Amino acid sequence: MRLTRRSFIQASAATGGALLAGCTAVKPATNAMSNTAATTKPRGEDAGKWIANTCQGCTTWCPIEIFVQNGRAVKVRGNQLSKANSGYVCPRGHLILQQIYDPDRIKTPMKRTNPQKGRGIDPKFVPISWDEAMDTFADKIMELRKNNETNKFLLMRGRYSDHNSIFYGDLPKMIGSPNNISHSSICAEVEKMGRMLEGYWGYADYDLDNMKYLIVWACDPMSSNRQIPNAIRKINKVMENGKVAVIDPRMNNTAAKAHEWMPVKPSTDGAVASALAHYILVNGMWSKEFVGDFKDGKNRFVKGATISEDDFDEKLTHGLVKWWNLALKDSDPAWAAKEAGVDQAQIERIAKEFAQAAPQCAVWFGPNMQPRGTYAAMTMHALNGLVGATDSEGGLCTGMGAPSSSYPKYNDFQDPVAAAGAKNKKIDQRGTLTFPAMASHKPGSGVVLNNVANAILAEDPYDIKVALSYFQNVNFSGTEGARWDKAMTKVPFFIHCVPMFSEMTYFADIVLPSALHHSEDWTVVRSKANLHGHISIQQPVIDRMFDVKGIETEVTWLLAEKLNDKGFPNMLQWVKSYKDPETGKEPTNSMEFAIYATKIRSQKAWDPAENKDYKGDRPNGWEDFRAKGVVNSPKFIFRKKWADGFKTETKKFEFYSETLKKGLTAHAEKHKVSIDKVMEVTNYEARGELAFVPHYESPKRNGSRSDYPFDLIDMKSRFNREGRSANNTWYHSFKQCDPGDVNEQDVIQLNPTDAARLGIKDGDMVKVTSIVGSLKVKARLWEGVRPGVVAKCYGQGHHAMGRVAAKDFAKAIPRGANFNEIMPDDYDRLSGSTARNGGHTGLKIEKA
Repeated sequence: MRLTRRSFIQASAATGGALLAGCTAVKPATNAMSNTAATTKPRGEDAGKWIANTCQGCTTWCPIEIFVQNGRAVKVRGNQLSKANSGYVCPRGHLILQQIYDPDRIKTPMKRTNPQKGRGIDPKFVPISWDEAMDTFADKIMELRKNNETNKFLLMRGRYSDHNSIFYGDLPKMIGSPNNISHSSICAEVEKMGRMLEGYWGYADYDLDNMKYLIVWACDPMSSNRQIPNAIRKINKVMENGKVAVIDPRMNNTAAKAHEWMPVKPSTDGAVASALAHYILVNGMWSKEFVGDFKDGKNRFVKGATISEDDFDEKLTHGLVKWWNLALKDSDPAWAAKEAGVDQAQIERIAKEFAQAAPQCAVWFGPNMQPRGTYAAMTMHALNGLVGATDSEGGLCTGMGAPSSSYPKYNDFQDPVAAAGAKNKKIDQRGTLTFPAMASHKPGSGVVLNNVANAILAEDPYDIKVALSYFQNVNFSGTEGARWDKAMTKVPFFIHCVPMFSEMTYFADIVLPSALHHSEDWTVVRSKANLHGHISIQQPVIDRMFDVKGIETEVTWLLAEKLNDKGFPNMLQWVKSYKDPETGKEPTNSMEFAIYATKIRSQKAWDPAENKDYKGDRPNGWEDFRAKGVVNSPKFIFRKKWADGFKTETKKFEFYSETLKKGLTAHAEKHKVSIDKVMEVTNYEARGELAFVPHYESPKRNGSRSDYPFDLIDMKSRFNREGRSANNTWYHSFKQCDPGDVNEQDVIQLNPTDAARLGIKDGDMVKVTSIVGSLKVKARLWEGVRPGVVAKCYGQGHHAMGRVAAKDFAKAIPRGANFNEIMPDDYDRLSGSTARNGGHTGLKIEKA
């Protein structure tokens, strides 16, 4: 692809803007922040202006502002009106500038002229018009409709906006396919499973202003997970008012500043969480106000003792004594210290100080994407209930929503062919015996994205003939990525909608260049942080430099026009129902459709007639909303759930989960097996009632300890803009801001004691081998990773994406190593999540 590709990546204007303010600041606790209040007045002919937008560099989705001068984006800051980030932005926001002006962006639609597909095989793309691209797309859809095979259309979603309801949600149903498959199960779903104890499927929010003790568990709020600017800005307040403890095999950014760092063995989190609960109960430190007490006031929680449920009077929780009897009575700190390879006294100290700070405390846990991660997440979240921290001031909560209006319904426009096709099973095999994939507790309501490759290869439940993926590079981000290479080779026709060439683009038949959400597209997003929800705008801040389109709206419209021309008018009739809320006018082109859809979705936020009773911000019309860019909700009101009840089967916080029991029962009955059989085929250890309570499941590991003695930790960088920043020079220049990493290099972090035993020195190239394969990478000796564990940052090792991300883009030679290639394909099957960062991958390391 040397000549053809180079014709599409010729350099455009050099990147402008201020240098990333990433690694130094006055306060160490806020060293990744850009203090925009200190910005000097810009010079030049155009004084410039700040234009509101939204970052979406991670799932925090911070409201931001981009400074535009002489038609060019030159600086980024947090939206000064935002209550979620208080006008700050993390390093990801600054990388927007290099992303906008990346010379390797795809500039025009392209089509494949080489029928052979494979990694590094030149597709021999040639430029085409949008008209030709959409005409080809429409022909493929009409062929599926003609053959009654609309279910064989697959749409996979990566980064998205609220308009995903149009493109990802409704468009497949209009075509006649059930196959809209989200990326979320490769990054987050296990975390949500933990909150099933209170009947909530989603992320938490935290009252850091009033918190006295914070346990950060298997995540790094200052680098990834959620609420990064808020966490960076306020972590010092928690440390001043109380303490921060971090439980993680690797010293991350938060651990480097915390009072306690407990480097547990990977996948033993559930053991330590069980021991913390055991200590709190044995020492009578649980919340009497939230949980209840023994009827006679005498504490019967004694190690090894079985307790009668009749002796305890529970208040707002359910099943505490069952939890004790089934999982906790023998799980003391001495046992957990041995299991997790940590100090018993540290477990006891953290348990004591955490409970003493209650309810002004929280366990902030991450995705825990281990093969048995659901129960680890449940055990960690159970601690929040045990001390009454959930839905309590100074603790954590489910957070606030934001005002939004409904889109026009597609139902009246769906014809019988599409309605029949959409009733087929989904391609990811969710709801099958081996994939319960429960969003909260409903079998088959989750997603199993990484299994789509296996399903395509097996043609189970059927084959896929037309696929589309947008803002996604699952050939790179999916574990055991060679499966995806094979699967996408097998798909006869594939459209890739992305701003940049990537590993997945090698397999595309049509490439559609995407407008960037944060600077070139029309939409809104909703999120929450700092006890406020918000809806914020995404709007063009500069003129589009290339022939790009907004995927979720403009492509929908263009496809609808083509299908109308070919005798299927329903989709065009549907999109024309998106009328301007101010004028009632129907859209007449793709850009009007994008703008009207944005106004429709946000109408409750900006329309005075719609927001007159809203207790949060109330812009005075559409233009006022555009200018301000964000509508903040009122502040979260604590303890409403204490009064009104939780959304569980019992309406209480469930230590014995009747909610999970209901879901597992339904799944077992559907497949005519016992719940124990479900546990067996999904690779969990629990049998009987243990399956319904938080408990410790021992690590499920791929590779014997004798052959593969090291555990791999998949760490996340504070510079990864959802995987699209590796082609930015700033990403590599500031990499040492990720503890243990090195600027301009890709390294595997190895404890010096392990390195000495293997004869490896700092900077040596090492060969790293799993049961899947081998890679070579540079060794970085660092005491911040526990012995027996190695850590590698996700996001490097691209052989595509551009001249910076790859060592040699034209020859598809990677820069560094992508360890997804050697991580075995495994899952936390209750949630459907890909196992990737809990040490499930055993490694052998030797000097290269």
